[in-house]
Amino acid sequence: MDLFDFRGGREGYYGEYGGTFLPEILHTTIEQLKVEFRNAKEDPEFWNEFVQLLQSYSGRPTPITHLPNLSARLGGAQIYIKREDLNHTGSHKINNVMGQGLLVKRMGKTRVIAETGAGQHGYATATMAARFGFDSKIYMGAVDVARQRPNVFWMENMGSEVISVTDGQQTLKDAINECLRDWVTNMDNTHYVLGTACGPHPFPEMVSWFQSIIGHEAREQIVVESGKLPDRVFACVGGGSNAIGLFQGFMDDNKVQLVGCEAGGFGPGKGNHAARLAYKDASVGVAQGMKTYFLQNDDGNMLETHSVAAGLDYIGVNPVLVHLWEQQRVRFEAVTDSEVTEALKICMTTEGIIPALESAHGFAQAIKEAEQMKRDEVVLINMSGRGDKDIFTIADAIGDNHWKQFIKHKADGYNSEA
Repeated sequence: MDLFDFRGGREGYYGEYGGTFLPEILHTTIEQLKVEFRNAKEDPEFWNEFVQLLQSYSGRPTPITHLPNLSARLGGAQIYIKREDLNHTGSHKINNVMGQGLLVKRMGKTRVIAETGAGQHGYATATMAARFGFDSKIYMGAVDVARQRPNVFWMENMGSEVISVTDGQQTLKDAINECLRDWVTNMDNTHYVLGTACGPHPFPEMVSWFQSIIGHEAREQIVVESGKLPDRVFACVGGGSNAIGLFQGFMDDNKVQLVGCEAGGFGPGKGNHAARLAYKDASVGVAQGMKTYFLQNDDGNMLETHSVAAGLDYIGVNPVLVHLWEQQRVRFEAVTDSEVTEALKICMTTEGIIPALESAHGFAQAIKEAEQMKRDEVVLINMSGRGDKDIFTIADAIGDNHWKQFIKHKADGYNSEA
């Protein structure tokens, strides 16, 4: 299935979703990006350069790891994970930013901007900017700056300016809004390195294409490692870049179930979660450059969201995944904060694996389902990032009083200095 063959349809639309909804002032900039991306996509040498860069700089291909202890403890399916956590900077985000960095060079621009929630995309963008010699500015909601301080530290020390966004809910959607404002003002020399497969066309296609390297590798690797294709594939879904990246490797294998795991937060109820499709609280709207499902009220105003994972509390969802959901090719499930905490505990104690809080949503749902599956069945989870960045949040979630006291001490010291 070619998700991005627009012949006979509207370019940039996946069913009824997608499109390019931007101010007229950005028309020339987005058209330039479309042309450069199309030329790059049709140039085999560009993809080869992209793959070679990731191999030499980021450590691809990332391996697949069998979790025998967890599989045995559950007594059901055999569990494997795709190790995107082993990429340079600790997540799948490096795939997309390096690809976009190569495009920036082609376009002759000298400055990049980016939004970030969990901080992994900002960290990866700062890394790319340092590598290619671009000026860079990273927008991050003030709430996320506080809970993802380690990534902010690295961004700043790599030379990126980090802007703490205090508008709105002070999370990912607000950082995206600030990026769009910056882009309108500085479009001549600036490229917006959008971090997930959302936003105006060509970003959903472009980010999905760069992230498809995950699925291409995983399909070959899982057959070698397990002797068969997986029965079910799990990935967390905020915007949806790691999920669509992995899912593309199995899109034509109709017997492989594709499962997107959204942030169930505190559970059902508006404002308690970011499960756009699983809880069916979202509706179709147009915002941030695209038409897709958003958590919004009857007047089209965006609702507040909640997730223990900073990267999953986004109000919208990848329009490609929405189309696949309507076609019943991708199933969506909601995973609560408490289920994520339990999944983290069991992964740490049985396998010595520490997934990022975002990735742990995929683990939690896979664990629930694997228990009910047969022992000769295979589950594959995208470990899209590692949990180093979440140490303070995880410590708080599991009730580590020593860490709580340490964090309070540091915060009190910071406040007194301020």
